[in-house]
Amino acid sequence: HVQLVESGGGAVQTGGSLRLTCTAVGLTFEGGNQGWYCETPGNEFELVSSIAPDGSRWYADSVQGRFTISRNVLPERLSLQMTRLKAEDTAMYYCAADQIEPRLVDGTDQLTCDFRYSGQGTQVTVS
Repeated sequence: HVQLVESGGGAVQTGGSLRLTCTAVGLTFEGGNQGWYCETPGNEFELVSSIAPDGSRWYADSVQGRFTISRNVLPERLSLQMTRLKAEDTAMYYCAADQIEPRLVDGTDQLTCDFRYSGQGTQVTVS
């Protein structure tokens, strides 16, 4: 039984920092991409950041230079360090594993956001 459990969300002032952490049970991070995605005000899901088995990282343009994704194997733990937070970063953030065929969304620099496993989410509110 696979579980991804997020922690570390909360309310913070503009310019502040948060660190999201995800602990995985029942799967290994080896061999697949993991990532963090968020739900937009329009109820769409957007990939925020992902990390590949070789350690290469992808970031959405909106968080490039402000967020850092990291991963630990054994125990499986995924983190997202969020700095210089903005009001527009406010969202529910989800940890996810085993990304399915990542590709660019037509006409954008945004990667698709399909994963086999995801957590329940943790709320980040910036004001």
